[in-house]
Amino acid sequence: MIDVATLSVIRRWALREQMSIREISRRTGLARNTVKKYLRAGSEEPRYAKRASSSKLDPYADKLSTWLSIEATKSRKQRRTLLQLHTKEKTKHLSTS
Repeated sequence: MIDVATLSVIRRWALREQMSIREISRRTGLARNTVKKYLRAGSEEPRYAKRASSSKLDPYADKLSTWLSIEATKSRKQRRTLLQLHTKEKTKHLSTS
């Protein structure tokens, strides 16, 4: 799998500069079949597999979205900063422990 920058270089060399597939493969270090495959694909971008690992914040996603929606309804002067929300939650956990 190649990245989008390499793909754009391959297309530019082939279409604008009329460079041969052999020369492109020599300069990029890719096989000729790989260069042909991406040139035949046209404007289709390479697809990457979706990340399988979860985020560290996933267990707290519902609570965070609730907090943000509550804070969004308040006026600008009454909204709490992220630091204030974090401090409140931290003290809440310390008092329950």
